[in-house]
Amino acid sequence: MNISILLPYKENFTFDLAGAVSLFVHQIFKESKYKKNIKIYGNTKSSKYLSKNYQNINFDTLFFQSSSRSYVNNFLKNDDVIKSDIIEIHNRPNYIKFIKKKFNKKLFLYFHNDPLTMEGSMSIKERLYLLENIDKLIFNSNWSKKRFLLGLNPNQIEVDKFKVCYQSCDKVNVNFNKKEKIITFIGKLNSAKGYDIFGNAILDILNKNKDWKAIVIGNEEREKHIFVHKRLHILGFKENKYILDLLKKVSISVVCSKWEEPFGRASLEASSRGCAVITSGTGGLNETTKFSLTLKKLNKTELINKIDLLIKNKSLLKKQQQNNYKGFFLTHKYVSNLIDKIRNNEEINSFYYNHKKILKIIHITNFNNRFEGRLHYNTSKRINNGLIRLGHNVLSISDRDLINTGKSFNDIKGTKYLQEISINNIKNFNPDLVVLGHADSINLETIDFIKSKKIKICQWFLDPVGKDTPDKEKNKNRLILKSQYLDASFLTTDPNSLDFKSKNTFFIPNPADPSFETLNNYQKDCKNDFFFAMSHGVHRGTLKEGKFDEREIFLNKVIKKNPNIKFDIYGVNNREPVWGEQFIKSISNSSMALNLSRGKPVKYYSSDRIAQLMGNGLLTFIDKKTFYNDFFSKKEIISYKNINDLSYYIQKYQKDHKERKLIAKNGKMKYMKYFNTEIVSKYIIERTFDKKLSDKYLWVK
Repeated sequence: MNISILLPYKENFTFDLAGAVSLFVHQIFKESKYKKNIKIYGNTKSSKYLSKNYQNINFDTLFFQSSSRSYVNNFLKNDDVIKSDIIEIHNRPNYIKFIKKKFNKKLFLYFHNDPLTMEGSMSIKERLYLLENIDKLIFNSNWSKKRFLLGLNPNQIEVDKFKVCYQSCDKVNVNFNKKEKIITFIGKLNSAKGYDIFGNAILDILNKNKDWKAIVIGNEEREKHIFVHKRLHILGFKENKYILDLLKKVSISVVCSKWEEPFGRASLEASSRGCAVITSGTGGLNETTKFSLTLKKLNKTELINKIDLLIKNKSLLKKQQQNNYKGFFLTHKYVSNLIDKIRNNEEINSFYYNHKKILKIIHITNFNNRFEGRLHYNTSKRINNGLIRLGHNVLSISDRDLINTGKSFNDIKGTKYLQEISINNIKNFNPDLVVLGHADSINLETIDFIKSKKIKICQWFLDPVGKDTPDKEKNKNRLILKSQYLDASFLTTDPNSLDFKSKNTFFIPNPADPSFETLNNYQKDCKNDFFFAMSHGVHRGTLKEGKFDEREIFLNKVIKKNPNIKFDIYGVNNREPVWGEQFIKSISNSSMALNLSRGKPVKYYSSDRIAQLMGNGLLTFIDKKTFYNDFFSKKEIISYKNINDLSYYIQKYQKDHKERKLIAKNGKMKYMKYFNTEIVSKYIIERTFDKKLSDKYLWVK
C-alpha cells in the first residue's frame, strides 16, 4: 500500500518549528507498518526536516491562482502521488475539490480543528460534498466529529466514513518522587487559551506558596499579557522534546482554554508524564484524559481553588498524577495501529465510554436454563434485566448450560465448546463490553482474545471472600485468577475488609428487580410471623443426607426462645427447600424474615436473599456486624447484636403491627430505589469504563 500525505500549505515539518499537525504525522508515520511506503509532502523554508521521507514542494506562485491551488497542483504532478493507493490530507478540506478532479483513488481527510471554522467545511453544502467524495473522515476528537455533523440529516450520513483518532504521545518511565513543585502553562499566551486567567491566578498562588514556582512556555505576537513574579518563568517557544522532558518534573499542568479546543495536546502530553491536569473542559479537552480536574467556572477564583486543593492535599495530588499516568494509553504505536486499521478498512473500537451511548454487551454467566424455571429468581437475571432496562443491546450466554450440552468424547468437561461458542459470539456481535458472572470456565486464553480486541471486560462475584467465611481460599483464588486481567471486579463484600489485594475491585449490593420483587407484605396481616429459607446448594435443589449447616444451631435456638412465634423455615430440620413459584408463595405468607448468611459476618456481605426479603416488603433482621446500618436506618431494617437481641425484636414487632409494617415499607422503598438492578448495572458500567460516576450511589463514600 503506497500512501501520500499532504500537509497544510506552509506547515513546518521541521525539528525547530514543528506544530501539532507535523508532530502527529511524523510520530504516527514512524510506528506505521507502511512507513516504507509513505511519503510526506509539504512546503517550508527550513531544511531541518523531521524525517527523510519528507519532500518539499517548491513552486512559483501565479498572479491569477491562489497559493493553495498552486501548492496542490504541484503536489499532484509528482509520480509517487499519482501511483498512490491513498492520499491523506491533513486539516485542509478546501484541497479536496482540487484533488478530486485528478485523483480517483482513496481519499482520507484528517480534521485537527473545528470543521465549522475551516474553508471547505463551513457550510452544510460543503460538508455534503466531502461526504460524497471522501472515503474516510478522521477527527481528532468526538467533539470535532459532532461539529461536522451539526445540521446534517442522519439519513445523509454514511456512518462508516467517520472515525475518531486522537493525537498521541510516547509514554516513558516517570519517577513520581522526583516531581517538583512546578505549575505549568503551555500554549499560545492569549486570552483564547486562558492565559489571562492563568496569569492572574498564578500570582496569587505563588504569593501564598513560597516553595512553588510556575513555568510558562509559548508566545503570542498579537496579544500582550504581562505577569511578573520572581518565581514565574516565561520561556517563550520551546521544542517538543524540551517540553516533554520538563513535564516529567512538573506536578500541576493548567490548560484553561476559553475557546472550544478540538482536542488539546498540552493536556495529553501532561498526562503522559504523570502531571495532575486542570482543564476548562471546553471542546474536546475532557477527551485527552479521564482524570483531569475540570473548572466549573472559567475564572481566576475557580482556578485558584483547584490549584489550592492539589497543593494542600498531597495525597489527592499524587493520586491525580498517578491516575493520569496509569490511564494514559494514547501512545504513538497504539494510535498508529488504529490508523493502519482504518487504511485497511478494519473496524476500530471507540476510545471512551459515553454513558448515553447504547452499548453492545455480552453477559456470560449461569442463567440456569436447564433447571426449567426453578432458579429463575437469581442475580444473573437481575443484572441482565438492569442492563437491558438501561437501553443496552445485551447478548446473554449461559456458560454452565453450554458446558452441560457441549460435553463430548473429545471434550469431557465441555469447556472447549464454551470457549469456541464465546469467541464466535464475540466475533459476530463485536461488543463494547463483556460482563462475566461467576464464569470460572472462561479461560485466560479467551480473556486474552477479548482484550486483544480492545473490548472492556469485568466480572461480578457473589460468593463470600472475607475472613472466616466458608470456602474462603477457594473463592479468593477464583476471584484473583481473573481480576488481574480485567478492567473491574464487583463483590457483594466490602473490598476493604479482605485480607488480600484484588485489582480494581468494588462493592455492589445485591440488586433487587421490580419485576421479581412484586410483593408488598407490609400491607397485610400474614398468617406466619417469621420466614427463613436455606439450601444445601441451589443446583442440588434438595437437602443432602449427612450435610450440616451451622446456621441450623442458631435457628433452632431462635425457635426455642420464641415459642409463641409462627415460624415458616425451610432447609432446616429435614424440611426441604423451596424454589421458584413455591418460594414466592411461601414468602408471601410471612411478615418478618431473617437474613443470615453462612460463616461469620463480614462487612457488607449478604447472600442475594436480602434483595428478596426487603424487596418484597418483609421486616428484615440482619446481624449488626454486617454494617448494613451504613445504608439503612433502624426505621428501615433491624440490626441485632446477638441471639437474645434478635429474640427481643421478634417479640416486639410481632406485637407492634403498625411499627413493623412501617419499617418493612420504608425498607422496601429504599432498597428498590437505591439498590435496584438499573442502578447497580449502571454503576458496573461506569466503573468498568472508568467514568465519572453519574449518580450519588448509596454505597459509595
